[in-house]
Amino acid sequence: MTIKMDQRHLYLQVIDRLKQDIEKGIFKEKEKLPSEFELAKLLGVSRATLREALRVLEEENIIVRRHGVGTFVNSKPVFTSGIEQLSSVSTMIRNAGMDPGTIYLSSMESEASEDDAKRFQCEEDTTVVTMERVRTADGEPVVYCIDKVPQYYLPADFLIRKEGSIFTALEESGDIRISHAVTFIDPVGYHEVASPTLNCDPETSLLILKQLHYDENDRVVLYSKNYFRADKFSFHVVRKRV
Repeated sequence: MTIKMDQRHLYLQVIDRLKQDIEKGIFKEKEKLPSEFELAKLLGVSRATLREALRVLEEENIIVRRHGVGTFVNSKPVFTSGIEQLSSVSTMIRNAGMDPGTIYLSSMESEASEDDAKRFQCEEDTTVVTMERVRTADGEPVVYCIDKVPQYYLPADFLIRKEGSIFTALEESGDIRISHAVTFIDPVGYHEVASPTLNCDPETSLLILKQLHYDENDRVVLYSKNYFRADKFSFHVVRKRV
């Protein structure tokens, strides 16, 4: 199992070897890796070199280190999407060959906060609807969603239905068509609400996507904050040289 030398830094070779071993199933998902001493000996490298490789692999979310317990192989994401594509969670789940579902948690109507008024360019006495839902894949919770939208953009019976796509509901009148979104991505560890709602282990990290959805008239018509399980979802972006 000892790695063969090439011209690259040794820790980069260790990273490649461990990735290959995980891909081949030598180290399986959620399986505990050998101790640092054993793994360094197997690979024929120093523990300092191994630690640097493990640090990078942890940053790439390939492994997770649990203090006092050991190092484990992370589950490979089931759902992946280009972040430049404004596709729904339901579409991502269907593309993975699974059945999307929704668990309705709550809805609330309130006057727009100062942030809401700036976000939606509305008066502070405007009624804003806040919805909490969980999106499921084959019945398993995978995304915790908080959506905010000015009430006047929604059909009158939307809160009675409680189900269905907010995108579809917004576009029912024909006056709104969502054209693009500005997205901010933040990685987080344990979250006191989202993590237990999604049945996450304490070590399972989350990806928060905060999105401002714009219509063709450049109005913000929907603000969403979605907590994705990082062991289930991965996002990528295509960058072009200019």
